[in-house]
Amino acid sequence: MTNTASAALKPRPNHRIYLRALRGMTAEQRLCKAFELTDLSRALFRDGLRARFPDISEAELERLYLERLAKCHNRRS
Repeated sequence: MTNTASAALKPRPNHRIYLRALRGMTAEQRLCKAFELTDLSRALFRDGLRARFPDISEAELERLYLERLAKCHNRRS
């Protein structure tokens, strides 16, 4: 890793603890955690859209949310 690349990385003091916790989970638990994090990410994304466009209707917010979600480069479904 170059100095430029290492300077751009943020310190992650709890990363080892996080990896240890993941390794201690069953495959089912890890999958459930992945689904939980996906749901959380989507909720935060939707809440961000609501904050950015407070005056649009729920139907318009849902349309905008789905439109923006469809633009995600790694979305498979």
